[in-house]
Amino acid sequence: MKYFLCLCFMLLSSYNNRAFASSVDHAAHLSVFSEDSSAATSAIKSKSNLPNSSLANHYNFASIELLIEQEVGRIVLTQIYENIGINITISPLPGKRAQYVANSGMQDGEIMRIWTYGDENPNTIRVPTPYYYLETMPFVLRKSDIVISEKQDLAKFRLTKIRGVKHTNNITQGLTSIYDMSSTKDMFKLLLSDKVDVVLTNTIDGKLALARLGLTNVVAMKKPLARLSLYHYIHKKHKNLIPIIDKEIQRMTRSGALAQLILSAEQHVIELNR
Repeated sequence: MKYFLCLCFMLLSSYNNRAFASSVDHAAHLSVFSEDSSAATSAIKSKSNLPNSSLANHYNFASIELLIEQEVGRIVLTQIYENIGINITISPLPGKRAQYVANSGMQDGEIMRIWTYGDENPNTIRVPTPYYYLETMPFVLRKSDIVISEKQDLAKFRLTKIRGVKHTNNITQGLTSIYDMSSTKDMFKLLLSDKVDVVLTNTIDGKLALARLGLTNVVAMKKPLARLSLYHYIHKKHKNLIPIIDKEIQRMTRSGALAQLILSAEQHVIELNR
């Protein structure tokens, strides 16, 4: 009898140990699951509180084709948007066409234009902080000895500019001897054929075109006629996007990341266009 009671006690102890171990494993599993669920819930809540959570994850913008500063802007703006988790597509178009599709809402805006663009296109809204710049530079034949130090000097000469580009449109407003062209290369060909006296374009755009064409008989003036900030423009239907993009541009400006990105983008574009 004593032996039978001892055996029963041993069997009961073994069962209790197994039951306890099983309950500990189950509790541990529930604890881990609970922690994972909490973390996931927290992540979801955190994501929902991000400023861009109510925005689309993809936008389409226009740029002006065949201009170096616009090529730089395509790299820079793409990275700015990537920083806040948004993908963009950029379509290079002739200047007037780019303006039309942005202002009409066919595209979601333009990647970069000068200040006055916003005044002329009321359906687009300017992101307040500029992220790049351009210079309005006259280029002339070296042998011409032409000197242009202010915009009033332009009235004396035959000029060429890119069709639909605002900074050269503005500086030549009211002048009559102007040839509109589709590319910087075409402008310099016009200059070489002696049909115009002055090419007007952005400094980096003109100098890179000269290097690419191997022209040493064309020179830029010592100083640009204007230095203008470039702004991102967004169609008004996406106005909630503007403060988010502006905040990121300001952050990158303060940290120095924007200057580094611009330098890298310029070097990349120059190498591609040599």
